[in-house]
Amino acid sequence: MRAPRLSERLEAAALHAGLRMLRLLGPEAASNLGGGVLRTIGPWLPVSRVAERNLARAMPERDPAERARIVRGVWDNLGRTAAELPHLPRLVQSASGPGWECPDDSPMRMLRERGGPALLFSGHLANWEVGFPVAAAFGLSVSWFYRAAANPLVEHVIQAMREAATGPGVPMFAKGAEGARAALGHLRRGGLLGMLVDQKLNEGIAVPFFGRPAMTTTALAQFALRLRCPVLPLRPVRIGPARFRILCDPFMELPDTGDRAADVVTLTT
Repeated sequence: MRAPRLSERLEAAALHAGLRMLRLLGPEAASNLGGGVLRTIGPWLPVSRVAERNLARAMPERDPAERARIVRGVWDNLGRTAAELPHLPRLVQSASGPGWECPDDSPMRMLRERGGPALLFSGHLANWEVGFPVAAAFGLSVSWFYRAAANPLVEHVIQAMREAATGPGVPMFAKGAEGARAALGHLRRGGLLGMLVDQKLNEGIAVPFFGRPAMTTTALAQFALRLRCPVLPLRPVRIGPARFRILCDPFMELPDTGDRAADVVTLTT
């Protein structure tokens, strides 16, 4: 392994300093600070123009002012998500304040009683990292795919924060061919695997998204159909600073036409 570059060391030092400040603020204040900063800066960044164009294509009925409000909300949520990361272990099931609630936790309890293999999936909604403490609260050892940070020192810090929320010994799988093979082996051994499936890809297959073809990973469908295991959709909803409602949708029905390729397309869609 190569030695970290000076720029990477400086970046990691800045991250450590920022995390110390966020921890001192507490979950709610940290969330409000992160949201406020990115809500102010984000709309001025060039990438926001990409968001505005996509919103115009997906929601042509919305006027420009409404689309601009949505983009500000995206940046607000991203800032809150980043600032809440050091507080993940403190986001516990509760009636109010920082934490989360789950109106119907029966699918989670069923998975705990049944065991794996099983797949859970969500998207980049609310704070998608809250899945770590939620799974741990139900006694579920859920491994997740993740995109590794380019800076190895930063990557170590991020994984340490996730481990603090899940507890030690929960394997995580970096996106890519090697990670996919390791994840499949994990499932075959009776593991639980979580995935975020809404990321734009250059590979995968094109399936309809807001009426337009979008390149989408087939990994979830491939795993589910190969192992015929349960697939549970989860949706975190932000209802306040560092406060979430976890919605469990019904387990998905797996197609079984005898044509694996067609079934992959159906399930991915």
